[in-house]
Formats: sequence, structure tokens, C-alpha cells
Amino acid sequence: MTVVASPCIGVCRLDERAGWCVGCLRTREEIALWRDADEAERRRILAAVARRRAALGEGEANSHALDAPKLGTAQCGDPAAS
Repeated sequence: MTVVASPCIGVCRLDERAGWCVGCLRTREEIALWRDADEAERRRILAAVARRRAALGEGEANSHALDAPKLGTAQCGDPAAS
């Protein structure tokens, strides 16, 4: 079985307007589901993250987290980052 790695990069702040973490681009629900998600569900979440990243024009880079505005954010955390 292949382990699907978490997209968490340790920049855990929720953008309340966008509805997702500025670090990994997952929604609060996707973050909560990650730990118990099977491989198929994790891949579905990663596909949603890829669509968000593409919509933001960021490609595969994670630089968005470093450049993200600090306003409107809350800590999201990801205790199950793996």
C-alpha cells in the first residue's frame, strides 16, 4: 500500500474568506478527514488542492504560504501531518 503524504507544510493558518489553509490549501473539513482517510480519499483531497493551486496560478510551488496575507486567518493545525 502506498502512503499518500500530507500536503501540510507547517504553515497552518485558515483564511476565513477563502475557507482553506494558506499553507496547504485544504479546507478545515479536509484537514480533519486526513488522518483517517484512505488512499483514494487522500488523492481526492490532493486533487482538490491542485485545482485550488491552479486557480491561484501557483502551479506546484508552495511559495503561496510564505507570501499569503496574514489578515483573516486562524490557526488550523494538522496533528496528523503524515
